[in-house]
Amino acid sequence: MALNATVGQKCPAPMKSTSNGIFQGDSPLDFALPLASLQICLVILLTRVLAFLFRPLKQPRVIAEITGGILLGPSALGRSKRFLQTIFPPKSQTVLDTLANLGLVFFMFLVGLELDTKSLRRTGKKALGIAIAGISLPFALGIGSSFLLRETISKDVNNTSFLVFMGVALSITAFPVLARILAELKLLTTDVGRMAMSAAAVNDVTAWILLALAIALSGSDHSSLVPFWVFLCGCVFVICCILIVPPIFKWMACRCREGEPVEETYICATLAAVLAAGFVTDVIGIHAMFGAFVIGVLIPKDGPFAGGLVEKVEDLVSGIFLPLYFVSSGLKTNIATIEGLQSWSLLGLVIFTACFGKIVGTLVVSLSCKVPFQKALALGILMNTKGLVELIVLNIGKDRKVLNDQVFAIMILMAVFTTFMTTPLVMAVYKPARRARIPDYKQRTVARKNSKAQFRILACFHSVRNIPSMINLLEASRGIQKPEGLCVYAMHLKELSERSSAILMVHKARKNGLPFWSKGRPSNSNHIVVAFEAFQQLSRVSVRPMIAISSMSDIHEDICTTAERKRAAIIIMPFHKHQKLDGSLETTRSDFRWVNRRVLERAPCSVGILIDRGLGGSTQVSSSNVSYFITVLFFGGCDDRESLAYGARMAEHPGISLTVIRFLVGSDTVGNIVSVEMGNNCSTHLMSADEEVLSEFRLKINQDSSLNYEEKVVRNTAETVAVIREVSRCNLLLVGRMPDGEIALALNRRSDCPELGPVGSLLTSLEFSTASVLVVQQYNCRLSFNLASEMQEYLPDIDSGSD
Repeated sequence: MALNATVGQKCPAPMKSTSNGIFQGDSPLDFALPLASLQICLVILLTRVLAFLFRPLKQPRVIAEITGGILLGPSALGRSKRFLQTIFPPKSQTVLDTLANLGLVFFMFLVGLELDTKSLRRTGKKALGIAIAGISLPFALGIGSSFLLRETISKDVNNTSFLVFMGVALSITAFPVLARILAELKLLTTDVGRMAMSAAAVNDVTAWILLALAIALSGSDHSSLVPFWVFLCGCVFVICCILIVPPIFKWMACRCREGEPVEETYICATLAAVLAAGFVTDVIGIHAMFGAFVIGVLIPKDGPFAGGLVEKVEDLVSGIFLPLYFVSSGLKTNIATIEGLQSWSLLGLVIFTACFGKIVGTLVVSLSCKVPFQKALALGILMNTKGLVELIVLNIGKDRKVLNDQVFAIMILMAVFTTFMTTPLVMAVYKPARRARIPDYKQRTVARKNSKAQFRILACFHSVRNIPSMINLLEASRGIQKPEGLCVYAMHLKELSERSSAILMVHKARKNGLPFWSKGRPSNSNHIVVAFEAFQQLSRVSVRPMIAISSMSDIHEDICTTAERKRAAIIIMPFHKHQKLDGSLETTRSDFRWVNRRVLERAPCSVGILIDRGLGGSTQVSSSNVSYFITVLFFGGCDDRESLAYGARMAEHPGISLTVIRFLVGSDTVGNIVSVEMGNNCSTHLMSADEEVLSEFRLKINQDSSLNYEEKVVRNTAETVAVIREVSRCNLLLVGRMPDGEIALALNRRSDCPELGPVGSLLTSLEFSTASVLVVQQYNCRLSFNLASEMQEYLPDIDSGSD
């Protein structure tokens, strides 16, 4: 009877690739290419929507992708037979699985590129002990729970393979997912983050070795020697790759120059090598992804070669092909198979076992290494993070028939639950105390009583384009050779995304605040590094580069925290627009505008926003060749006094001439300049503070010929703009962000960039296209800047295309 049933069953006919179109009677969904296109579009749409919904919960995108796969499978939408037969028919499964596994092969190549073997060798004893404990105890508990599963819902499976697969599934820590969770929680550069990253990297490598062993054991139906030969051939393959691959790719990397695109020949050769290695490991009987992973690990990480490979591969793989792998997993997951008290109890047992093994194992070893309990508990929770690696293990187990439908569904839910709970539990358990206000942090402004105190600047930049003008501004800020001098913290702002290149950035910024380059090593691989090294050597200035890697929504927290920790007097941010050839300003990324606004609101010191029009040209100007004319536009108020203090410091440089233009309201004002009603005390205080600063500056003019002071009487806004246009033919203009007085109030109506204030916004127009502009906001702990309300005030006059 069984034989007859088998003979009578019809296999689905193979699908042709393309159709002739609906007008010739063909249904596109009966052909491979249009059906695959529809499936990919549906998967991308659903996973992106879910990722957007999970974003407020600070969940990594892998949660949305796994959930999307489950929703498309028989657990939710797939319960409709019509939907499943139309969108994901059985005859399309081969094409879908092939695309998914092709994406998986190249993703594992990217994972190998992410893994820094040098950092593994530098792993300390503490992190190594945590990693071993985070693997051994969950592995043992996974083996223990497998006995119970075999006695209940997973009978008639290969005993040894099932034990190893369960152990590996429970002991894995998803390194890429963990890195992004740490970055989201601002723990990447803390002690907890560094230990978790190091331990997870060791855990990752160990998990792949154990998985290779599990796959070898799962193919032992023909002979008991098969696993031995598979494992032996796998070891030989790895040894051959170690001997052959690195020299070839080092030769390629040496021929790639920084700032130039990687040659197409090298890209094609690398991708072909990945596919060839995948073919070899598939022939051996492990899995094609292992060959790709080995090639990725052995490619040198230094220089532009690895970065060029990632840029070419990651968007297509991570954005299109990899989500198909989650759908392929989701189509195999049927939560309805988990029914009855016994099945749900087993699910609870597996989740408890996974959490208990990771958290308790890590906690015990961490406490023995004298890690505080709070940090140790947070480490344990972080090490319990699962992700794509877990899904790969489970899918291989399902394909090798080691895991049945019910166990597979239980393990998928365990992976989703443990990863989902990581972020909220860490936030609840480990709340690093906010840094207490530094008692000796007094120099929060450029203006200061002690002129000999060290002047500290936190200079931020987004790209190489910001570097020349930023360095030239820092050179101008050096002033004379004072005992303490100038200290510059140069912060490279990088966005943390879901791309694999974000993990490569993480490797370079494990310890925030350390230099880009290693001491004693030539740093010719990065022209950002070269620029700051040259500046440090040519100028007697202490330069300490650092990297901030965060999402654009909260990178301002890194900036403000670093400014306070380094006791900066001023933060200098680049404007979100850059100059085009015709002199107009073009938006780089509107996200940077919001970063600037948040920094202005929350900065622990003064802030300057640099509108770059090529200060000093497109190259770094040496100290002896500096020749700048700088103008300070003074209307009144604390911000203007801060810009004057900055200008006076720059004027100490022998190559800089400074002119201060003070604007006064004429007695016969006409037009839109109106008197402002202020209390007597407030008005007297502002006038006395302005007069005091200006009188001190006028005293310096007699001793320094490079200083100049002028007063301009204006009667209306048109005259004010005319004066500004006349004096703007210089190298750099210094203005206060929110000047006081009737003139500034009249200019407010022309403002379309609230973060720059009325004068700074005016200077962004094309008619003032010669000079760079530094807009300065003075720190004042008694004031609370609310840019949102300021924006509402300016909204009627804002051009919709200002961004």
